[in-house]
This record gives sequence, structure tokens and C-alpha cells, in this order.
Amino acid sequence: MKISMICFSMTGAATAEKLKQGLEKQGNEVSLFSKSKYLENSVSVSTEQWAGERFCLDDGLIFVGACGIAVRSIAPYVASKKTDPAVLVIDECGKYVISLLSGHLGGANELAQKAADILEGQAVITTATDLHSRFAVDVFARRNHCGIFFMKAAKEVSAAILAGETVGFYSEFPWKGKLPGGLVVCDSTGKDRDGNIPETGIVLTVHTSCMPFASTVQIVPNILTLGMGCRKDKESEAVKIAAEECLSRADIRREAVEKIASISLKKNEQGLKHLAENWQIPFETYEEEQLREVAGDFTPSAFVKSITGVDNVCERSAVLGSDNGKLLIKKTGGNGVTTALAIRKWEVRFE
Repeated sequence: MKISMICFSMTGAATAEKLKQGLEKQGNEVSLFSKSKYLENSVSVSTEQWAGERFCLDDGLIFVGACGIAVRSIAPYVASKKTDPAVLVIDECGKYVISLLSGHLGGANELAQKAADILEGQAVITTATDLHSRFAVDVFARRNHCGIFFMKAAKEVSAAILAGETVGFYSEFPWKGKLPGGLVVCDSTGKDRDGNIPETGIVLTVHTSCMPFASTVQIVPNILTLGMGCRKDKESEAVKIAAEECLSRADIRREAVEKIASISLKKNEQGLKHLAENWQIPFETYEEEQLREVAGDFTPSAFVKSITGVDNVCERSAVLGSDNGKLLIKKTGGNGVTTALAIRKWEVRFE
């Protein structure tokens, strides 16, 4: 994690330095700041402004001082549990480590426990599923590097589990480990083995319309590669429309796409680069020889081969980009742009 800490006293500075060293040993990137006339290099801006500057840059913020300082500093910037960073508050002596914000999706609860271990203090965690050692769907999504959608339903899942009710579970992917208490395996229609459909449920899917329960939480892994080809200097809007139409026809969530792939001949193609930048995913290109060696049944094109040296760009680059995964959607084209989708092998794990 990328973490920023701020302290307000000499005692707090010593605690913060100890924590900084411990977190860095665990592979975290930690920056330490101070706000006090008695400490060197004190920040010149207010603590609130400091928090605002770090809020969108870091994975976690740690205040070594009074809880009220942290609450007032972050209040203007708190937006959503899906986007807020982890926020901890630690007393200056390091006795108590409080998970203040984004305990699950932001990882504050886990960070609090790690910090408490380093400082030999006590982690203070208040989320109900943690207190009762119950399954938390947002933690599950985070640990499996997945997106989570329909947060109202996620709250209903947690409430149902805490109330001892059954929550449905359907996965398009294989899974390992023991199913947590409160979950029951269901099919794609939401029915369990007795034919009952739980009111609330969780689905692991890449498909937008996979909503088998009245209240459905979608857990979406980003495991798809969108292979693309286009005419030289194709306008960005046409590339964007082709990509969106490809996903729409396949009923695929955009968040399931982890990269865009093409041939190295297209590495400077602005339309493809702009699409990857807008979607905030990598754009990877492969040499002609690499694409030619990809095994599979691809849609050949003599014209494409005469230009690029391979008979198909979008399908081959999609498969190669997905670690030689499965081609889900074969080549579709129009208006000078071609698209294809492939999925890499993936499984979910219950710890």
C-alpha cells in the first residue's frame, strides 16, 4: 500500500517512525509528515488541506494523534466506501489503533491489525462482520482482486448473514476452499439444490445481466482481454464505439476487461491509446512473430495478413493477452475497427 502518516507531537513522532519502519519492512511505501512547531519540517498547510491532498493519492492515511483531528480533517473528502482510502487513528503512545474509515474495501481493518502488531498495541475494529467473525462480501471481493457492484445489496447480504438467514451464492468460475457459513450454492437461476431461491445472493460474474436474486451483489473479476485492430489513424470515437458495442453484444461489464491488446504495428495508434487511458487499463502490443505462434482456430483475413504479416490481429492478441486463455467472442468488425474478447483462466478462493 501507499501510505501517508502525520503526527503532532514528539511522542507521536517516535511512534510514527517505529510504525513507518515496520510497514516498510512489509513492502509498503510510507511517507511521514508532521504538524507541530516543535517538530522539524512541519507541513505549512492545515491538516485538513494535507488530508485533501493525500486522499486521492494514497491507499491509506494514518493520523498519530487525537481522533477528533482525523475526523475533522477527512470529513470534507469522504465520498464512498468503494473509493475512500483506508484511514487509521493511533494514539501518540501507540496503544490503540483505530480503523476509522474504509475498513473492508479500503483495507483499514487489515492495516489496523498490522499496525497494532508492529506497535504491540490493540487494534480497534468496529465492523459487525469482523466482531462476529462472519463472512464479509466486500472483504471477499477485495482479497480476490474483484470489483463489487450494488453496494445496497452488499449491505443486505451482511445483514442477512448476521441475522442467520441464508444467502445464495452462484459462480461462473471454479472456486476453492470451504463455503463460508450462511452461504448456499445456487445455480444460474438462483435456485439452491432444494429449488428454493434466497432473497439475497452473491454472484461471481463478468456478465451485466447476471442478477438471479431479488437483491444481488455482483463480484466481477477483471480477467478479460479486448483484442483490437483498426485502420491507420482511426478516430478515437470510432474505436471507443466499437469497443463498447463489443462488450454490449456479449453482455460483458467493462470492469471485467483488464487490458486492451493489439499488434506492435499499432502501438502508437492514438485511438487505441486513448481508449486504454479512458478505461484506465494497460494497452499491450505484441510482435508479428508472437501473434503468429498463438495456437487456436482464428478467423483469417488475407487483407490483414498482407498489412500486418498475420492473418488475424484482434483474436490472436486477445488470446495472447489472456495468457493463452479462451476466446469468448470471435472477430467482429465495422467502420474500420475489429474486436475480439478472450478470458484467462481464473478461480476464486475462500480462505
